[in-house]
Amino acid sequence: MKFINFFKHLHTVNKHRFKVFIHATKAGIFFQGLVHDLSKYHPTEFFIGVKYYQGTRSPNDAEREEKGMSTAWIHHKGRNKHHFEYWNDLDMKDHVYKSVKMPIKYVKEMFCDRVAASKIYLGKKYTDSAALDYFTFKRAKDLMHPETAELLRTWLEYLKDHGEKETFKMIRKQKNY
Repeated sequence: MKFINFFKHLHTVNKHRFKVFIHATKAGIFFQGLVHDLSKYHPTEFFIGVKYYQGTRSPNDAEREEKGMSTAWIHHKGRNKHHFEYWNDLDMKDHVYKSVKMPIKYVKEMFCDRVAASKIYLGKKYTDSAALDYFTFKRAKDLMHPETAELLRTWLEYLKDHGEKETFKMIRKQKNY
């Protein structure tokens, strides 16, 4: 079974990366799409993905359920700037960790990542509102810098209301800083 999961997980990772690459190209961040999520091939992430592979959701969730944490996720978020969790730092005034506003180019990649993940995990059930629904349900916006959360929400709502073609055209026009 684990042997089959090896290839299923590899296929899922490759399929996801390819979708992100296509989206990133449309969003004007070609190179980021090319190198997106390369850390998923690192043994720390990859073999956890094989062990907890289900095909319908992130293996990190299954690892969390079993261990109370995800070592793969801790590794991943610390190496990939398109995850808002990467953008936390110590506020020297308050001496607490706070979210930092993300550069636009990484918000673009986060958008591409979320849409691609929704497509992979939902398959034929995917709609242009799926990534927005997930964003709202998971409450990630509460942990992001407010300006980052607002920008991502705006783009996800635009996708829901106007479709992919118009959304990527609009996102591509945004400066990458």
